[in-house]
Amino acid sequence: MVTFPIPESPPPWSIPESLRALGGKLATELRGTGPAADIVESCLTNTWVTSMSWGTPVVPWAAEVFVRTGDIPAMWLRDSTAQMRPYLALAAEPRIGDVLVGVSRRQIRCVLLDPYANAFNDGPTDAHGEPTDRPAVGSWVWERKYELDSLCAPLQLAYAIWQATGRVDHLDDGFRRAAWTIVRTWRAEQAHERSPYRFVRPSGPFSSDTLPLSGRGAAVAWTGMTWSGFRPSDDRCTYGYLVPANALASTCLHGLAALAESVLHDTELARTSLALADEIDAGILATAVVEAGGASVLAYEVDGRGHVLLGDDANLPSLLSLPLSGWCAQDDPLYRSTRQVVLSDANSSYFRGRFASGVGSTHTPDKHVWPLAIAVAGLTGDESDAARALDTLAATTAGTGLMHESFHVDDPGRFTRDWFGWANAMFCELALDLCGRGVRHLFPRHPRVPPAAPGLT
Repeated sequence: MVTFPIPESPPPWSIPESLRALGGKLATELRGTGPAADIVESCLTNTWVTSMSWGTPVVPWAAEVFVRTGDIPAMWLRDSTAQMRPYLALAAEPRIGDVLVGVSRRQIRCVLLDPYANAFNDGPTDAHGEPTDRPAVGSWVWERKYELDSLCAPLQLAYAIWQATGRVDHLDDGFRRAAWTIVRTWRAEQAHERSPYRFVRPSGPFSSDTLPLSGRGAAVAWTGMTWSGFRPSDDRCTYGYLVPANALASTCLHGLAALAESVLHDTELARTSLALADEIDAGILATAVVEAGGASVLAYEVDGRGHVLLGDDANLPSLLSLPLSGWCAQDDPLYRSTRQVVLSDANSSYFRGRFASGVGSTHTPDKHVWPLAIAVAGLTGDESDAARALDTLAATTAGTGLMHESFHVDDPGRFTRDWFGWANAMFCELALDLCGRGVRHLFPRHPRVPPAAPGLT
């Protein structure tokens, strides 16, 4: 077992030679095809050199790695998994594998601290995104917005490390307890009216984040799906059943069942996970498939009471990212018709302009598209879609050489956030896919989706 150095003040992280070499190979393979070759190395190493630090381990041999989301000094479970995805291409290299395991361990500690929180501090610092949130949060918690997909992220990363390396040292009793916590939380939120969860933000510029009905959220009926208070954009849900997050949860439950059977030897966890996945799938197909433009499509949110929200958001999981989530194949008819709506004016968050077209978000200004969504459109399309997406992303950095959170479709110089670690990672995953080095095959996949080889599918 590797013992990690835990200095009191960690120095900047040096870039492993294998990571530099991968960046160089990608640049060479992309050279001549567009501007991506000039920025792929900086995007690949961005999280490594800017956002990671050793956390204090629970026990000396179980080191943890804290991953900041970037310009906010907190770790989002979802973002940290996304930021690690490109490094899975080198997971067999011991130093990188150790870091991946360290991130997984920190995620598991976070779940056990508070399964309803979405973002955490690097220790019990009492730092909070909005200190007046109610109910008050613990000293480790940055923000307590309950987002269903946040609990998917630790399951995704733990499974992918196992697939990439065969390592099981992160799949210990702590992981087992966290996995049961996740499953029980999702079970509880199938009947949200009995949930203790509330979120009220009484003051500040984002007081509109307060959930309706005194923080409980708008009323929902039983569907088999599990409730979410907030979207992966950190904006509150209009209706409580966020369809792409439920699809990702179902896929992750199948992955968890495989871990439970093969590594944890917990047949009850495997059985419970598969049963919950089946209930979620049944709920999606029974209540979230609606007619639009003469075709059957998936809604973005539903409440089980007849209300439906069509469209999509740039943040992942999204309807556009369903094949990347492992829930369906790219040629699935329901996905194809849904994708057609998402990438059209029928989606109020879809914008097109002089420099780009793609999906934006209520989280950012009008006519701003997200590099995340442009990358996903490439990753879930054909090879020409992927190549166009990569060129668009590389050409719209406004000279920064890094991905932004969003930018204006008619003026890339108008953007939000100078750089965004999650978007840099997605740009790199798109480049890896185009070069035949993709990592999506390492993540959980729904049984109805045939196995895929690395690279484009």
